[in-house]
Amino acid sequence: MIAIRLALYLTLCAAAGVPAALLLLTPGTGEELPGRARAAFRFAPAVAMLASLVSLPVLAAGMAGTPAWPIDTDAVRTVLSETAVGTAWIVRTAALAIAIVAAAMSGRHAATVSGAGATLALATLAWSGHGIAGEGVAGWVHLAADIAHLLASGLWVGALLALAAMLSPPAAGMDGGRLRSAHQALSGFASIGTATVGVLALTGIVNGWFLVGPGQVGTLGASLWGRLLLGKLALFAAMLALAALNRWLYGPALRRSIDGRDPAGALILLRRSLLAETGCAIAVLALVAWLGTLEPPNMA
Repeated sequence: MIAIRLALYLTLCAAAGVPAALLLLTPGTGEELPGRARAAFRFAPAVAMLASLVSLPVLAAGMAGTPAWPIDTDAVRTVLSETAVGTAWIVRTAALAIAIVAAAMSGRHAATVSGAGATLALATLAWSGHGIAGEGVAGWVHLAADIAHLLASGLWVGALLALAAMLSPPAAGMDGGRLRSAHQALSGFASIGTATVGVLALTGIVNGWFLVGPGQVGTLGASLWGRLLLGKLALFAAMLALAALNRWLYGPALRRSIDGRDPAGALILLRRSLLAETGCAIAVLALVAWLGTLEPPNMA
C-alpha cells in the first residue's frame, strides 16, 4: 500500500502540477518542454490510473482483513458502495479517464483539460488519508486543509519537474530563446513558489493541530509516526534552502551567462540544485505515503 500510495502521489503530482506550472510560468502549455519530456508527462495519467486500479482491491482487503489475492469481490463492492473512500476512488477514476483522453491530444486546451482532470484526481487522495477522520465543522476544516496541502504540493513538484525538463538538453543544444524561456519560468516560480510555501506551511500547521495536537509536539520522537514527520519537515527545510539558492544565486547566474553567451557552467549548477530539490520532494512524498498508513498521536 505504501508503494501504491507513492506511485499515486508521484504520477498525479506530475500529471496535475506540470500543466499548472507551465500555464502559470510560461506563455504556452507544453511547447517549452523537450519532446521526450512532453511524452513522459502525458503518460503520467495512465500510470496513475493503473496505480489507482491496483489500489482498490488492496485497500478493500485491508479494510476487510482478508488477503489481497485472490481479490475479495464482496469487499471491493462494499468499499465502492458504502464508503467515502470508495466514492473518492470512483471520482478519481472518472477524472483520470478524462485526463488520459486529453493527454493523448495536443495543444494548450487539451493540456489544460488533462491537468484539470489530474488535479481533481489528486484532490481525491485526501479521502484516503487522515483528513476524513474528523467529524462536523472541524472534520471539514481538516479535509479542506488536506486538499489544499495536496494541491500546493502538486504545483511545487510539477514546477520542479517542468523546470528540470526545460533545462535538460545540453547547453550546446539550447538556443538563446529556450534559455530565456527557462529563465523566465524560473523567475516566475520565485513569486508563485512563495505563495505555495505559504499554503503548505499554513495547511501543515492545521493538519498538525488535528493529527498531533500542541500538547504532544515535544514527544514526536517517541513514535515512528513522529520521527517520520520530523524527517519530512527536515526535507521540507532542505527544499526551501535549495529554492532560495535557485532564486538568489543560480537564477541570476543563468541570466548573466545568457548575456555572456556561456551558459554551460550556470546550467550545471542549476541542474544539480533542481535535481537535489526534486530528490527531496520525492523523499517527502515517500514519507507521506508511509505516514498515511500509520496512526498519528491524536488517533492512536
